[in-house]
Amino acid sequence: MHLDHASPHDGPGAVGADALRPDGVRRALRIGLGGPVGSGKTATVAALCRALRDEASLAVVTNDIYTREDAEFLLRAAVLPPERIAAVETGACPHTAIRDDISANLEAVEDLEDEVGPLDLILVESGGDNLTATFSRGLVDAQIFVIDVAGGDDIPRKGGPGVTTADLLVVNKTDLAPYVGSDLTRMAADARAQRGRLPVVLQSLREEDGIRDVADWVRSRLAAWTA
Repeated sequence: MHLDHASPHDGPGAVGADALRPDGVRRALRIGLGGPVGSGKTATVAALCRALRDEASLAVVTNDIYTREDAEFLLRAAVLPPERIAAVETGACPHTAIRDDISANLEAVEDLEDEVGPLDLILVESGGDNLTATFSRGLVDAQIFVIDVAGGDDIPRKGGPGVTTADLLVVNKTDLAPYVGSDLTRMAADARAQRGRLPVVLQSLREEDGIRDVADWVRSRLAAWTA
């Protein structure tokens, strides 16, 4: 189920950080994925890699507090060659590494471009956090925020910067709705009320091509970036 609202942030000018590398070459588009623990961020990253790896040169940076667990999941799933997956151990609240002190993530992003570039796209996955998690626009050009139906169908209504301001909101694990008592129609309506014209995707990665709507959104951002 896709609520297809145009984003006012869409377009070639919708970028935060400098679009050029120090050598004058256009850098990769950076898209951040944030959301609560267990919402399905890593599974979404993995599905995006599978959907896009044959049509774009991409890499991934994962964030965990004390481990490399998300990166190791992607490595085991073989969604990309190992040299295209980098892990950042934040050692503190995930907010710090994606919003406040972004130096470790910037270094990981720049190292990937130096070592395996040129790249078209870098996905930066935040460690699991709460509804206030947002990325610095000095780190990413667009943000995807992932919530899931098991967290309760009142999550969109509760809002928070992640829900209300992310460039794309993904309501994940819709296949679980009948088992956890979540009302998808209500979640969609609440998300629309909170976000206005910003887009929302309801997603189940257990469905065949369940990543399609999110992948198409990424493709549109990438097309605008490279136009």
